[in-house]
Amino acid sequence: MNKKCVAIVGAGPGVSAGVARKFGANGFTVILLARTLESLQLRVSELQDAGIEAHGIVADVTDPQSLQSAFARIQAEHGILDVLVYNVGANTIANPSALDAADLTRDFAVNVVGALSCAQLVAPAMTTRGSGSILFTGGLLGLNPVASRASASISKAGLRNLTFTLADELAAQGLNVGTVTIGGAVQTGTFFDPDLIAEAYWDLHSGKSAGEVLYVQP
Repeated sequence: MNKKCVAIVGAGPGVSAGVARKFGANGFTVILLARTLESLQLRVSELQDAGIEAHGIVADVTDPQSLQSAFARIQAEHGILDVLVYNVGANTIANPSALDAADLTRDFAVNVVGALSCAQLVAPAMTTRGSGSILFTGGLLGLNPVASRASASISKAGLRNLTFTLADELAAQGLNVGTVTIGGAVQTGTFFDPDLIAEAYWDLHSGKSAGEVLYVQP
């Protein structure tokens, strides 16, 4: 259990895959969490084929018991996490005047409450050790809201403030809390290539950056 370990919640082919490759290439064991076993198996296989130690755990961020079981298993099998990356998102497309309250509540549960739940599950052990990084994937909608994306705008603003309040609370315990606020569509071969974006997460973890990285086109 001496090898450093990163858990990435929300395994997929985009940002999370880039982050997994970056940390894996730097000697981290990568633990991927997602709701779908098939998706996990594909992502884990890709990492293993690249020579990265990777494992997958099925978990649902809206199910507290599912998360508790997943993180208890991670600690039992791999020790205290060094890095948590929360990269889960839900977005109902609707103007605020037409946005259904149930849809907003569901999206907020995924985008913010799930992030808080994961942070609360890893922070105590990190605090006891005196080190660790908790990183979130934000979006420019949290700074520049758009009517048709009201739900995501509200959620990303909430996630951004969760980042800052957690950072304020946990800095004295040696924990590093940050967010990468992405301002464009993630696409391979562009400025928003997942492997380029992953550098921002590494910079937050390594201390090259702090608090928030605004990842926007120059």
